[in-house]
Amino acid sequence: MSKSKKKSVKRPPARPDLAEVLEAKAATLDKNRPVARAKRKKTGHWTARQNIEALLDAGSFQEYGQLAKPAFQVREGAADGLVMGTGTVDGGRVAVAAYDYTVHAGTQATINHAKTDRLFHMVQRLRLPLVFWTEGGGWRPHENNLNARDYEETFAMMAALSGLVPTVGVVAGRCFAGNANVSGLCDTLIATKKAAMGMAGPPLVESALGLKMTPEELGPPELHEKAGAVDMVVEDEAEAVAAVRLYLSYFRGREKAGKAPEGLALRDVIPENARRAYDVRKVIDGIADEGSVLELRPRFGRAAVTSLIKIEGQPIGVLANQPMYLAGAMDSPACDKLARFIQLCDAHDIPMLYLCDTPGLMVGPEVEATALVRHSSRILTAAVNATAPFMTIVLRKAYGLGYYMMGSLPVHPSLLVAWPTAEFGAMGLEGAVKITHKAELEAIEDQKTRLERERELAHEIRTRNTALQVAARYEYDDVIDPADTRDVICKFLTSLPPVPERTIRKRTIDNW
Repeated sequence: MSKSKKKSVKRPPARPDLAEVLEAKAATLDKNRPVARAKRKKTGHWTARQNIEALLDAGSFQEYGQLAKPAFQVREGAADGLVMGTGTVDGGRVAVAAYDYTVHAGTQATINHAKTDRLFHMVQRLRLPLVFWTEGGGWRPHENNLNARDYEETFAMMAALSGLVPTVGVVAGRCFAGNANVSGLCDTLIATKKAAMGMAGPPLVESALGLKMTPEELGPPELHEKAGAVDMVVEDEAEAVAAVRLYLSYFRGREKAGKAPEGLALRDVIPENARRAYDVRKVIDGIADEGSVLELRPRFGRAAVTSLIKIEGQPIGVLANQPMYLAGAMDSPACDKLARFIQLCDAHDIPMLYLCDTPGLMVGPEVEATALVRHSSRILTAAVNATAPFMTIVLRKAYGLGYYMMGSLPVHPSLLVAWPTAEFGAMGLEGAVKITHKAELEAIEDQKTRLERERELAHEIRTRNTALQVAARYEYDDVIDPADTRDVICKFLTSLPPVPERTIRKRTIDNW
């Protein structure tokens, strides 16, 4: 029997008071703002409402403050330049906010600060993930010295959300001053190729330094990506929405399993020649559900790779040394990157996987001038104080303090295994040989003969510290077939206890 169709009920005309409200609301919508739409189309950008609509599940948006207007002088300005509210993304709860660049260049102002304050307090109480499109030009000059509220909590409240809920910002255009500060307070920041960002805009730079620059010259996305201020750069707003959607999925626990990669390919990732480099991303791709890898800060701290992935639908954070850069030696940027990623995963109880292949900490006067003594210690401080469980796989080199920091036994991994290609040493083998056999080597006058002897001695040490030998001393829980890596990780994930229900924040996340 077919279901009866619902009859459409014709509504009577609205009485005057309701009609006035409906008209005021309609005036804020894109379809009734053709000039604003045309401006965005001309620059190749989406409107604030288009971004929100593209992200949220259809019909789930509950807007807050749609009828708000600017407080002073200029009374025109739909929603006072900020569209915000709640909704769902793939069924998961979320709060959203977007500065509207068509309203006084997306500037922050008295009323829209009141709106963000209201939203952030609600985010805090309801524990809602937050997505914020932050494009805009800082404080609105029309309202300078005219703020009747005398304060705003926006920046302090963003800081208060650190580690409590996932926060992700999107910069798709020009973003300066207070808007940039909000961006920097997000856990994760995504920029499009049309983004430009800075703590001071061109007028202030010209006034202070006499430099005339366009916003795009002052703070292009590639600059911020390389410096580590931006976690990823995408092509456009459509790609940004897709990245946000994927990012949010790591904070909802286990979901439907994705397609598994071909595990046998992992047997050939690491070259037989131990001096040859390889891209550790191939290992990550070889264990993750297909399409689930989201790398953060790829152009910053390039001696390390940090990625959120899923295995059988279970989110997991991967921290890996990258032999393609500095042979995987850990410099200050790589240490900063790894430490902050540990904090991000730990704050939200995402289990972690360490992939170790490092000759140790980077050496030399240049890296010491970056305060490596302090930066390297950040990894241990983050890791030892984290309670999210993790496991370690030693892929190849496990030398010195670099290995100690990358998930060794003293850091208490829940599982520590190695591939057959693993090598262990208190320091780089060549360096150890030069120290322990100094007299013998100095006595060899011929340089070629000396180098050959160095290699012989290093090989002798290496044969005593292979994966098999180290496992025999029970310094690894197991040595595994690389083809079985995904299965071993799945068993590790299965062994974990349920994530405890949290009523308070577990920890903050360092903005750097």
